[in-house]
Amino acid sequence: MKHTILLLAVLLLTPLHSAERKPNIIFIMADDLGWTDTATYGSKYYETPNIDKLAIQGMKFLSHHHCQNCTPTRAALMSGQYGARTGMYTVGGIGRFDWSSRPLRPVDNVTDLPLDRDIIAKQLKVGGYVTGMFGKWHIGEGGAFHPGKRGFDEAIVSAGVHFNFKTNPATDCPKGEYLADFLTDKAVDFITRHKEEPFFLYLPHFGVHSPFQAKPDLIEKFKPKPGVGGHNNPTYAAMIASVDESVGRVMKTLDELKLADNTVLIFASDNGGVGGYDRPDGLLREAGKEDQSAKKKTPDDEDGSGITDNAPLRSGKGSLYEGGTREPFIVRWPGVTKPGSTCEIPTAHVDIFPTFLELGAAPKPRQVLDGESLVKLFRDPAAKLQRDAIFQHFPGYLGLGSSWRTTPVSLIQMGDWKLMEYLEDGKLELYNLRDDVGEKKNLAAEMPDKTKELLARLVAWRKEVNAPMPTKNDVTAAPKTEKKKGKGKGKANAE
Repeated sequence: MKHTILLLAVLLLTPLHSAERKPNIIFIMADDLGWTDTATYGSKYYETPNIDKLAIQGMKFLSHHHCQNCTPTRAALMSGQYGARTGMYTVGGIGRFDWSSRPLRPVDNVTDLPLDRDIIAKQLKVGGYVTGMFGKWHIGEGGAFHPGKRGFDEAIVSAGVHFNFKTNPATDCPKGEYLADFLTDKAVDFITRHKEEPFFLYLPHFGVHSPFQAKPDLIEKFKPKPGVGGHNNPTYAAMIASVDESVGRVMKTLDELKLADNTVLIFASDNGGVGGYDRPDGLLREAGKEDQSAKKKTPDDEDGSGITDNAPLRSGKGSLYEGGTREPFIVRWPGVTKPGSTCEIPTAHVDIFPTFLELGAAPKPRQVLDGESLVKLFRDPAAKLQRDAIFQHFPGYLGLGSSWRTTPVSLIQMGDWKLMEYLEDGKLELYNLRDDVGEKKNLAAEMPDKTKELLARLVAWRKEVNAPMPTKNDVTAAPKTEKKKGKGKGKANAE
């Protein structure tokens, strides 16, 4: 009995081992990196040894979805809400593209994430985490909208160019430094300084977004390498390599500080890659006009066809087809995620907030959350989520040359099935993504019962979240097309 009492006393007085504290959480996000732009997701040209290693050590999600471009994805990640609730559907105002001849007037777009939404960093901070963010924010950075005012203990915002960049707040940067390297330096320093306490690190890179700029030695490395399919640009390959180097440096730091075993490390992208538009059905063609998309310069590339290709997925960034919304998503949580495993359950951006809440045992925010925690999938990729569908709602226009990457559309994905409702004319497209991941065969006419079932769910969801709908276009009210901001000013250009 004395020995038992002594043992209990020792256990009660012994400090908890570091592995028993709340897990550290790191979320690294690339910008415009396509679903197949890493070797682990299929590229035979780009080289991503560190991201590939992460996938070998963790779990790779095969059906994870974000929005069609960056701002709405970032808003959903930080708020845990679909754009239908935040009002953040795209980048900038609705005058970015000339919709004056279209049947509908887009819903006005919110550009700053409303201050009445508690972002995930704030909740984790309340839950005992130190929080840091370094990189592209793009959901409002003036005054109270800056991440440093919303729950991040440390926050440096920078995007727009990859060399000679500026930061908010202003920070000393070595002349000629590459932005991805600078952001990684800050991330590694943050991890090192806070190794003794639970931390949340958000590292949203500006790479691999245009302008296409990379370190010269890496460009030279890829120049002699033969391209494979739509993966063939040495500068873009070099940009991907720099993001991969960043992932590797973070992983190495965790190993050196013996933090890896108690850290949930996630790598993802914000939207689809810029490409796939010149393939059949890559764009929504302007009826009755010759397609000029391959002859027009765009914010993202020089010829309209794109810098990469998302094949076998259809289309690319700016589209609500899979090439625009399906993203690489890799999770490593030693002792929990099975090394080399995959998960095919459809997941989405709104799931990240509740996932981090559960990981950090943090309090819920003021706003309703639209997603579901993925922790059970981290433990078992075949586990069943409570919800059975994910949604998207885009009540606007995104152009490319004289064609459209998308017109107003809503969609639902339920298991293998995806239904898209185009809001201009009510056109329905139904795809079985397991059999037809390239969305080549519209089954809506062949399967009216399945189409009716999914449409009813989609309409019910829009009603539930009070999703604003575009209205009939009064051509006299159409705004003038906004002028594109110039590049090289240190601000996030285009998207």
